[in-house]
Amino acid sequence: MADQDLSRLKIDRSAMAPAPRGRRRWLRYAAIAVVVLAVIGIGARLAGPQAVEVVTVSSAYPSQNYTLLNATGYVVPQRKAALASKAQGRLEWLGVLEGSRVKKDEIIARIESRDVEASLAQARAQVQVAQANLQLQQAELRDAEVNLRRSETLLAPKAISVQQYDADLARYNKARASINNSQASITSAQANARSAEVSVEQTVIRAPFDGVVLIKHANVGDNITPFSAASDTKGAVVTIADMETLEVEADVSESNIARIIVDQPVELLLDALPDLRMAGRVSRIVPTVDRSKATVLVKVRFVDRDPRVLPDMSAKIAFLSKPVPPEDRKALVAVQPAAIAERDGKPVVFQVVDGKARQVPVTKGARVGELVAVQGVKPGDTLVLAPADKLSDGSKVTVAKK
Repeated sequence: MADQDLSRLKIDRSAMAPAPRGRRRWLRYAAIAVVVLAVIGIGARLAGPQAVEVVTVSSAYPSQNYTLLNATGYVVPQRKAALASKAQGRLEWLGVLEGSRVKKDEIIARIESRDVEASLAQARAQVQVAQANLQLQQAELRDAEVNLRRSETLLAPKAISVQQYDADLARYNKARASINNSQASITSAQANARSAEVSVEQTVIRAPFDGVVLIKHANVGDNITPFSAASDTKGAVVTIADMETLEVEADVSESNIARIIVDQPVELLLDALPDLRMAGRVSRIVPTVDRSKATVLVKVRFVDRDPRVLPDMSAKIAFLSKPVPPEDRKALVAVQPAAIAERDGKPVVFQVVDGKARQVPVTKGARVGELVAVQGVKPGDTLVLAPADKLSDGSKVTVAKK
């Protein structure tokens, strides 16, 4: 029994016999491949993200294909007025605020007018005095005329002396002259009354045209002195503008003015309303050059109007070769051509999301200026510019600093 137990403790070396030569070579290659793959995996984990340049997807309009020249300018009203009065005095009533709409001849403000109203009352009283004097002189003329006719009747039979007749004739002529004097006095008094009425009317400030109040320069209680720069006084009371006459003024370099003609179509983009593109036409070209800037002033009228457009808004003007058709008024999603790559024969872009490049298939469209219209991304997306061939979906990227 002891011998049998000891025999179980022997090592069977027949199982450790060397493997065939071909099998040993295969095992060696497999071990090397495992090591290489491990090294590659470690290298990939240790390698940093790729540095890439990026661009942003934007909105573009097909009208850019018709653009001959771009310029910048400002919205200005063609008809604008600072309202004041010839009268001098204290502002006692103001009926408008900034933004108020006024009609032509509507009363906007009043200046104190008690002194000129008193002058008007005095002038009207002088008219009445002159008219009363005329009535008195007319009565005198009638009496003198009756006496003269009586004297003429009595003179023939020599019932009165020639001296008496001459006195009656002189009285009659004097009465006629007094009538002319009274009539002239009435005319003078009426002229003075009209002058006083004008002075009173000048204390009332009226709107010269339909418009909107842009600026309120004075308040009730301020002294209005339009022809003086005295301390603590105001000149204009309000400034109004006719909003129907808004236009855009742009300074165009004199070297480019030959590319602009009157009635040329333009497209207007206001900085305050970036989603609104309005049609316009060249209204006129001011026939003079600003020597200090070497520019010519071009004025553009609105064809499309919007109530949100206000004076002094900054605007971009695109001078076009032809009007924009309705189908080209809609914005397109566009990118730089260099952002589009090919993978498996199909156009794609690489969108940067959370530090990784995400491959997005797109459909290419027509060119819009220097950009290309695409479908599959939206404005504001960040794309890799000129993606390298080794860039793949999911690659880690970092934005290169310029």
